[in-house]
Amino acid sequence: MEKKNLTNPVTEFVLLGLTQSPELQQFLYVAFFIIYMNTWLGNFIIITAVISDHRLHTPMYFLLANLAFLDLSDSSVNTPKLLSGLLSQHKTISFYECILQMFFFHFIAGAMGLCIVGLAIDRYVAIYKPLRYLTIMNQRVCVGIMVLAWLGGLAHSAVQIGLLLQLPFCGPNVLDNFYCDVPQVIKLACTDTQLAELQMIFNNGAVLIIILIILLVSYTAILVKIRTHITDGKQKALSTCGAQIIVVCLQIIPSIFIYTRLFKNFTLNKVISVIYTAITPMLNPMIYTLRNAEMKKAIRRLMSRMLCSGKEINYVSIFQCPFVLKTRAGATIEEKKVAA
Repeated sequence: MEKKNLTNPVTEFVLLGLTQSPELQQFLYVAFFIIYMNTWLGNFIIITAVISDHRLHTPMYFLLANLAFLDLSDSSVNTPKLLSGLLSQHKTISFYECILQMFFFHFIAGAMGLCIVGLAIDRYVAIYKPLRYLTIMNQRVCVGIMVLAWLGGLAHSAVQIGLLLQLPFCGPNVLDNFYCDVPQVIKLACTDTQLAELQMIFNNGAVLIIILIILLVSYTAILVKIRTHITDGKQKALSTCGAQIIVVCLQIIPSIFIYTRLFKNFTLNKVISVIYTAITPMLNPMIYTLRNAEMKKAIRRLMSRMLCSGKEINYVSIFQCPFVLKTRAGATIEEKKVAA
């Protein structure tokens, strides 16, 4: 297909949203507003508890707090636009706002996928090398995992947006979705997009398949070890790994369905998009952390301090890896008092 006349380049896109029914839009607005507030509440509580409670200054909870931050960021990229679209009949987004939305969405999603890989590595080391766990998963390693996660997400997103910006857009400008995403936007380019689509599929597919293979191999090895060698704490280990596997299924499998094939406009695409853009960021803290007994105790201690003592929480940047790895023998005086 030849390129069309580019004298009138696209300056904005029209979003059709989830539905055109006013009654259903009102219901969906209330539902997604509640989901968004719960996402913020759950993930913010996790971050606050991990930062403020020295008992949670361990590698696993450091990675979980970073995942919570990524969940907050992920939901905040698309959900506000979804909510505003449900209140408005004229749903538009400027061209550059659309590009920025896609960039940050794939940036954060890529970092999240690699953070989940980091959590799988953490559990693998905890199960297979329990005596050397704190030595292997030290502060430098944990910070390195998150730095690589952010850099990997940045590279993944930059490649996609770089390819997309090379395409001409001169109309049409209607997106049958509630947010801008690469598969829909690329179809609106005024040129043959088959090669660009294949490049996008390779980029997304390579990232997703590699992440999925790493997670499948690591969790299979973990489950085999738990079943055959661990007697004490088996139920807790199975619960932790089972929760992480559920998150993997909710995050990775829907993404594979959307991003590893030539795009076709199916109604199911919107439903799947809602799962990993709005619902999964809310479920992650419930599945990963809030069902954890140690986290529940930390949250109760946090609430008690906030309500009874009135002391301010001393926040430390979560990116500075705010945990000090301690063995039982090296516990602080304060910890020994608590233990007593």
